[in-house]
Order: sequence, then C-alpha cells, then structure tokens
Amino acid sequence: MVSDLGNPSAAMTVLPAGEPVLTLRLARDARDLRAAQRLRYEVFVEELGASGPFVDHDARLERDEFDAHFDHLLLIDSRRDPDRLRDVVGAYRLLPPERLVGIGHYYSEREFDLSRLKSSGRRLLELGRSCVRKDIRGGAAMFLMWNALADYVIERRIEVMFGAASFHGTDAASLAKPLSLLHHFHLAPEDLRVTARPEHRLDMNLLPAGQVDRAAAMAGVPALIKAYLRLGGHVGDGAWTDRAFNTTDVCLVMDTAQMSARHRDFYIRKNGRDG
Repeated sequence: MVSDLGNPSAAMTVLPAGEPVLTLRLARDARDLRAAQRLRYEVFVEELGASGPFVDHDARLERDEFDAHFDHLLLIDSRRDPDRLRDVVGAYRLLPPERLVGIGHYYSEREFDLSRLKSSGRRLLELGRSCVRKDIRGGAAMFLMWNALADYVIERRIEVMFGAASFHGTDAASLAKPLSLLHHFHLAPEDLRVTARPEHRLDMNLLPAGQVDRAAAMAGVPALIKAYLRLGGHVGDGAWTDRAFNTTDVCLVMDTAQMSARHRDFYIRKNGRDG
C-alpha cells in the first residue's frame, strides 16, 4: 500500500472488507481544510468539550493560525457528501521541517520545551490534531492513517516525529495510573526528552513504579498513544494541563528509524508479503 503523499493530488483508495470506501490524501484546497476543521469541531468541541479562541461555534470549525502552514492528511469516505463537509472522516496535521521558517516556532512549544529536539540537528516532523469520526473508530481507519503517515515520513526523510497527544479530562487523580505508567516505563531517552513547561505542568510521577499495575494502567491510555508506544515511541517528562481543550497532554517522541522498521515488518506480515 504505497501512495505519493508528496503530491497533494495523489490518492490511495482502500476497500477493506466490510468497511466504507476510504481514500487517503493530503488536503488540496480551502474546502478540504474546512472539512478537516469541521471534523475537528465535531470531535474536540462537541464530543470532548474543548473551548477557547480557536473555536468558531457559528461556523462549527476548530481552527488556528497554524493550519495554513501544515499539511493535512485526510481520510475520506467517498460515500459521504463533500458539499456538506461530511466526507472527511479522519484528519492528522503534519508540519515538515521546511515549513517551520514560515511560523518561527512549533505549536507544541506553548506546552513543552523542545530545546533538545531543536538542537539535535535531525529532521523533525510535528504532528497534531489527530481525530477520526466516532462512527468509524475501532475499524481500519487509524491503521490506514498510520500507513499513510509512515509513507509520508519515509518520503521526506524525517528522523524524529513528535507532538502532543491527549488524555480526556484534567483530573490528575483519575489519570494517576496511566500517567505513572508512561513516566516509569516509557520515558524518552535524554537526548530526545522534551519537558512540560512549568506554567501548567503536571508531574507524571504520581505513583511509585511498584504500585503501577501495568495492564490495568495501560487500559486507561488512549488508543493513539498506545499506537505510538507499540511502534517504539516514548513520552517527554511531565504532562501539560490544557483546560481550554479539557485535556491532559503528553508529548510523544519517536525516532522514525525505529518506527519505519517496525511499521515495515508489521505491514509485510499484515499483507502476507513475507516471502
């Protein structure tokens, strides 16, 4: 399953058994971007309770000034009405290193100190705003988006990808087990270890390692974070409490050489191409 995601017009159509006809491509125009922002509004605002200056309730869009600089990876259901912005059922925004010049700083820097990543000299990709429409979660959607993301990473020679990922809610006590699990067993190596900024920092070392039931704690980790961990990803030091979005954010960091190898092995097994 290969797509030239470097070409915004290129598309990859996938027909998994029993699933809608799905197409993966980068956003091409303002309509595509609005459809992604509408999906983000439905997921982050209507479903998860986000608010703040970036939310346009009248237009039912979740957007910010960074959107114009990112690539937007879209999962499109061809059976849904594009005129009503219903066709985009998954979205992921991606900032390759060349685009940073136009912004001056990463979106994640409002929450995390990225000094170690920025001084590493490696090609960085910032990820964010990952979401999938509620009625197709748990199927092939996230797997397809991960395959396309891996293609994007390989085509652009990305060495490290990173970005904030969220737990729903801001109650530290209810998140103590999964956050402690991440701190004790999935902390990034020092050369890639970003740190949460002090203003809204939450120490993730909430329980001693010996008190963490790893299986029970992992059950409380969101699916996106689990996917990163399975592919060899890590988290930074400390979480960030984002009350506007009603989330507790951790910064995921992944050395993509490891991710690419694991992804390739998984994909070959998945498709029976191990001969």
